[in-house]
Amino acid sequence: MTTVSPSSNAIELLQSQSLTTLVQHELERQIMAGELMPGAKLNEIEVAGRLGVSRGPVREAFRALEEAGLLRTEKNRGVFVRVVSLQEAEEIYELRAVLDEYVGRTLAERITIDQLNGLREIVEAMHAANRSGDAEAYYRLNLSFHEAMVAAVGNRKLLETYRGLVKELNLFRHEALTASAEAAPASEREHREIVSAIASRDSERAAQVVREHVERGRARMRQARGQRTGEPGAGRE
Repeated sequence: MTTVSPSSNAIELLQSQSLTTLVQHELERQIMAGELMPGAKLNEIEVAGRLGVSRGPVREAFRALEEAGLLRTEKNRGVFVRVVSLQEAEEIYELRAVLDEYVGRTLAERITIDQLNGLREIVEAMHAANRSGDAEAYYRLNLSFHEAMVAAVGNRKLLETYRGLVKELNLFRHEALTASAEAAPASEREHREIVSAIASRDSERAAQVVREHVERGRARMRQARGQRTGEPGAGRE
């Protein structure tokens, strides 16, 4: 029996796609962690050299991240980490509040014990991060908590939509949770309230608590933005 080997072109394509994905994930991680700040210019050659890949995968990763709303390309200027305006962030928060309210209500009605325990474990890890003063770990756990909530609903399209919103909001949310010593402890208390409300099986209470959490997060975002830019009224609700 003759075995047909894939062509060298096919192998190169698979390798290129794999490298593109790796580069995309690494750049996304750096953006989500605040290592690449809004407005930062990305140089294709520099990124390729730093990550040890050719320029092709970097170019494709740039395109994918632009489609995801994390990068923008300016003609004759280059590629930059996208700057989300305060107005855009406000609009995304409004949409996220609606989605999270639905998630809270739905989970109160049908969350499993294992899923509930998973949320509790994340909150305890958030508490440990707060006690150790690890703001970056807390921020990552905060993202994990909300993604776990949405994933528990079991709606793939909802999860995809939520992830897209989170990526666009990330730069504001990261700043809001790391700019003030009081922000993370307040956020932790709110997450405990969310778990308690969901565990109570009271769907209306859960929806309300989750929506209030999003609104408080929006207020923290406004305050952090105002502290950084001096924009009048940015810290007020």
